[in-house]
Amino acid sequence: DVHIAGVRSSCGCTSVAISKDTLKTYETGEIIATLNTRSFTGDRAATLTVTIDKPFYAEVQIRVTGYIRTDVVLDPPAVDFGSVAEGEAGEQRIAIAYAGRNDWKILDLKNTSALVDAEVVETSRGAGRVNYELIVKLKPDAPAGYLKDQLLLVTNDRRETEIPVDLEGRIAPALSVTPSSLFLGVVNPGKKVNKQLVVRAKQPFRITAVECEDSSFAFKHSDEAKEMHVIPVTFTAGDEAGKITRQITIVTDLPGNSRLECTAYAQIVSDEVAGSDRLPQTTAKATLAGDKQ
Repeated sequence: DVHIAGVRSSCGCTSVAISKDTLKTYETGEIIATLNTRSFTGDRAATLTVTIDKPFYAEVQIRVTGYIRTDVVLDPPAVDFGSVAEGEAGEQRIAIAYAGRNDWKILDLKNTSALVDAEVVETSRGAGRVNYELIVKLKPDAPAGYLKDQLLLVTNDRRETEIPVDLEGRIAPALSVTPSSLFLGVVNPGKKVNKQLVVRAKQPFRITAVECEDSSFAFKHSDEAKEMHVIPVTFTAGDEAGKITRQITIVTDLPGNSRLECTAYAQIVSDEVAGSDRLPQTTAKATLAGDKQ
């Protein structure tokens, strides 16, 4: 496992947080840096130092730079859909306020994301203040996964022609399996490992089959219709040593996306190899005992 002991910032203009401080095999986490736009303005830079203490000590530095402008205010500061179920539409609105020139305009909106539709509408203008509203709609056919992108507001301001607007969210799958990667560990030939898979959906469903090409895997599942199923998995290691990777397919009676894939990993180690790994330790203990005598 990798453990992040802490993160520190060289500047008070940037705060930092860790989404997950312990990462197991195949897991990922994030270092989240936030610029303090309420207390700081102009060009800002900070160095984030990430300290890792397991499996060994290390430090990683991340450079953060940005420009905080005072004439344009976005409320809220980004388009964040949060968690949206797959197949559902979502909508977010941002108020854009400008203070300065009467003739300031948003000329265009650049949208490179295929998952959203976006438009910007002018709502008021006068006395050196201009207001717009940015309307962003998540498409109902957006696939499951994380949404991380940017919209660009193109203005007639020659100093800052483009204003980036962060776009993020998570489209939760209508059907999911946890874990998506099943690590079975290091196993001796003939030994059994018992694990569990958890399958969830937003509506009751039945599991009609759990399939794997490898007969070393055995599964049990209920015929009952419910929103969450726990599937016991039993793996019996074969005689051949080495790494194995197998695909497990879960079939349900849900319409549309009715199948799930899960990848199982294992390392089969022969008894001879395991025994040889222990020999140096036994010999060392005997030598130490002799030295004491």
